Amino acid sequence: MLITSLLLATMAPAGTGTVDTTRAAFTKCLRGHLKKSLDAKMGEAEYEVSLKGACDAEREAFRAAVTAANAASGYSAADAADNAEMQIEDYHASFTDKFADYSASNTRPADE
Repeated sequence: MLITSLLLATMAPAGTGTVDTTRAAFTKCLRGHLKKSLDAKMGEAEYEVSLKGACDAEREAFRAAVTAANAASGYSAADAADNAEMQIEDYHASFTDKFADYSASNTRPADE
């Protein structure tokens, strides 16, 4: 009985709390990178390239949490990974757009 309980506990799906926590850490890091890049007067192309190399640990934690949550919800391993990658790409696109907007208006995002 104890072994069965332990096995079930280790196979429990990653909760949405893990996804939410890693998402918050990832976007906080991206926001920090955005601000530093604006301060450095980086060009849009340079920012876009730098974004893909920023926040590696937070990105990987988010990717793992989303992939695990998707797999626990019945996605195939490939679909779970693809969905996680799509969400990361969406964040990169969103922050690239924000960078362009802030650069064009010569403003900065509010501190949080």
